[in-house]
Amino acid sequence: MTSGRPQIRIWDWTIRLFHWLAVLLVGAMWWTAEQGLMDWHRRLGLTLLGLLVYRIIWGLIGPRTARFSHMLFRPAALAAYVRDLRQGTHRPTFGHNPAGTLSVFALLLALLTQVGSGLFSVDTVGLESGPLARFVSFETGRLFAEMHEISFLILRILILVHILAVAVYLLVLRDNILRPMITGNRAPEDFGTGALAGSSAPWPRILIAATLAAATVTAILTAGG
Repeated sequence: MTSGRPQIRIWDWTIRLFHWLAVLLVGAMWWTAEQGLMDWHRRLGLTLLGLLVYRIIWGLIGPRTARFSHMLFRPAALAAYVRDLRQGTHRPTFGHNPAGTLSVFALLLALLTQVGSGLFSVDTVGLESGPLARFVSFETGRLFAEMHEISFLILRILILVHILAVAVYLLVLRDNILRPMITGNRAPEDFGTGALAGSSAPWPRILIAATLAAATVTAILTAGG
């Protein structure tokens, strides 16, 4: 992308902040678990939960490229997109392309499963547990702990696939899809369409989503005692 070209906002700043904070939090949660720093592990998990709640709400009330309704596509669209890639035909999509949409939904589901199972998990001796573990039996808590481990394995696989996909787009398709997730912008002519409305993040909607996310985390902390 040449400097000085007119740019259009593809990803609003809250989507970009969510993306990079989630990257940092997943890494930090893995490290704290490995080091046995479970108090910090729980704090980071609740922080990630708040971010996920925000992202879900933002997927309903946020700008066009953030909304889940904008990501929905028919199976035929995915087949056509993959066929075009195999034929060497690629044009950037204003927002997530069909393959990227599958990646987003899979990662969100894996993260929600990871955090959700952690809320009820209990270790083998019952000394370390999630904030809501007191609402389930020890046996159920152990099942959630197993789910927590399995979902993290799946999450790591999805992250690896995601990184490889970014590399393929960059090295093979010559499309740097990482840069817009940093700057938020792309050149309008990249999309081969007419005028496009940029993605903005209105503060009233940000406050609504952030308030509901904070209320969810607060409710869990209160319920967990």
